[in-house]
Formats: sequence, structure tokens, C-alpha cells
Amino acid sequence: MDAPHHAALPEPSQLLRLIAVFKFCKATLLVVVGLGAFELLRPDIAADAQHWVEALASTSDRHVLQRLVSLATGLSPWRLEVLGIGAFLYAALFTVEGVGLWRGRRWAEYLTVIASLLFVPLEVFEVAHRASSPRLVALVVNLAVVVYLVRRLRRSGAAGRTTDVAAA
Repeated sequence: MDAPHHAALPEPSQLLRLIAVFKFCKATLLVVVGLGAFELLRPDIAADAQHWVEALASTSDRHVLQRLVSLATGLSPWRLEVLGIGAFLYAALFTVEGVGLWRGRRWAEYLTVIASLLFVPLEVFEVAHRASSPRLVALVVNLAVVVYLVRRLRRSGAAGRTTDVAAA
């Protein structure tokens, strides 16, 4: 008796793998943010951070670094916990997306499109109220990923429908 015939999954495109690497980088950054938020819950960390800023920063950089430290250390413990947990949850989402995209899974393409589109209004709001090059680049890259994945899903969906019709 012959073994059942399973269609081989197509090899993920290089662009799909590049998107997966982008997701892994974002996940790594968010893990660092989450760990940093939880570290700031320790009272001695805030004082150490201020000391490092004073010792390492040049005069021109010192103002920016001091502002970042005061912003981070000025958060209440509850907000730091929420920031840390949120960063870890978001990193988990990016990791799931990345693994699925790396393996060429269709569900990961859908998940990435949906998750990315859910955050577009927030990104547009951020760009509109506090425009910066990194924010604008992030918005453009996320929209380009969505456009690519939607086109890819439509092509593969259309190909699957013509195969189904031919088989019937």
C-alpha cells in the first residue's frame, strides 16, 4: 500500500525570511526593554543609572541621557511592571510571527498582517504628534511588510482556488 501523498510546503522566500529576522530583532529589543523595566523596580538601579550618566556622558549627551533616565525612573512601580509585562507579551507575539514566517507558514502571514494593521493607527498617531525619522521609517517598513504579505496571500489564495477547481 502506498504512503499517503502530502504536498511539500514551498520553501519560504528570502523576503519572508528577512521579515522574520526583522521580527526577531524587534522581539530582542522588547525583551531588553522588559528586562530594563523590571530592573528599574530595584531602587538602587535608578541611582546607579544617574551615576553612569554623569560619569560617561559628554556635556552635549548628558542632557538627553539624564532626561531618559528621569523619564524611566520617574515611572511608578506599577507602570514599570505594566511596561515590562507588555514588552514581554509583545516580544512573544513577534517571536511567534518570526518563527512562523521563517518556516513559511501561511497562518504566520495572516497573523503578521492582522497584528501589524492593528498597530498602524498608533504608529500614525505617534508620527503625527511626535514626528521623527525612526518613527516614520518604522511605519513605512511595517506598511511595506503588510502590502507584501497581503499580495503574497492573495497570489497563493488564487493559486489554491485554481488548483481546487482543476481537481474537481
